[in-house]
Amino acid sequence: MDFFKHNRIYDFVKMSSYGIVLSLILFVGSLILFVKPGFTLGVDFAGGTIIQVQYDKPAPLAEIRKTLEAVDAYNGVQVSEFGSPEEILIKLPTASSSVNQDIGQEVANILKNTGNLSVRRVDIVGPKVGNELKEKGALALVLALASIMLYVSYRYEWRFALAAILALVHDIVIATGAVILFDIDLSLEVIAALLTLIGYSINDTIIIFDRIRETIGIRVNDSLENVVNEALSATLSRTVLTSLTVFFTVFTLYAFGGEIIKGFSLPMLVGSIVGSYSSIFVASKLVILFKFDLKKYYQKVTEAERKALEKKKLREMYERGRV
Repeated sequence: MDFFKHNRIYDFVKMSSYGIVLSLILFVGSLILFVKPGFTLGVDFAGGTIIQVQYDKPAPLAEIRKTLEAVDAYNGVQVSEFGSPEEILIKLPTASSSVNQDIGQEVANILKNTGNLSVRRVDIVGPKVGNELKEKGALALVLALASIMLYVSYRYEWRFALAAILALVHDIVIATGAVILFDIDLSLEVIAALLTLIGYSINDTIIIFDRIRETIGIRVNDSLENVVNEALSATLSRTVLTSLTVFFTVFTLYAFGGEIIKGFSLPMLVGSIVGSYSSIFVASKLVILFKFDLKKYYQKVTEAERKALEKKKLREMYERGRV
């Protein structure tokens, strides 16, 4: 299925000059959000206890908060609505110290006079486990970026690799900025979404880079700008179809999946837009800004193919007993 004319070449390089400016604004804005207000660590990383409680009518938040704060063990408790007026989320800054303590039942007993309720979920994470998860989550993101850079460097050229990694960092920072902006706790779901976004975004970029490499073979005497425009125009229908498929799938999760899955669906929703945008307007533009030389790359590829062919001929001659 093609939304765009096959033979028409769009001037993406000219449009990407404006795209880079927009990217810088979003990128810097996201970095500012990192500093203020900063991340709100979820129980996965900060440690503590989360209790999800459902009432049969709108929950009296002020009364619940007052009732819990009256108990010394629950100092620092946070109570907030969770998806609907009937459901609330209770966050305790400390984990239960006893494995025999049923914290859910204990909270239910304390709140029994606030209405008819049921405890739907209890998550408990100790501070040591939270720190380990935080370190491993950060390590997973760094290793993913490093391995992708090595792969792209091997398959293409270092300028392509650097452009791809900068575009990925751009996507991750903006998606994470959206997490802060919408006041979603930083949790393992968010890390999972960012790792998924890395794979999604690099896939788009690699397909475009592949098309650029193919076009170099038949446009070696042309300008890099024209080669990039032709490659982007040729892959535009595929990029739009993929982006829309992912966008509507993730939007369904965000709209109807409930509060509990928003840590995954929101960064993926933002990332599905930003990832496709960066593949077209950021990664390709960076390759041009890094002064990629078409003729040198073509000579390098041609020489590598010549050596591979000679090696293959020598192997065939050896197998036939001629060497």
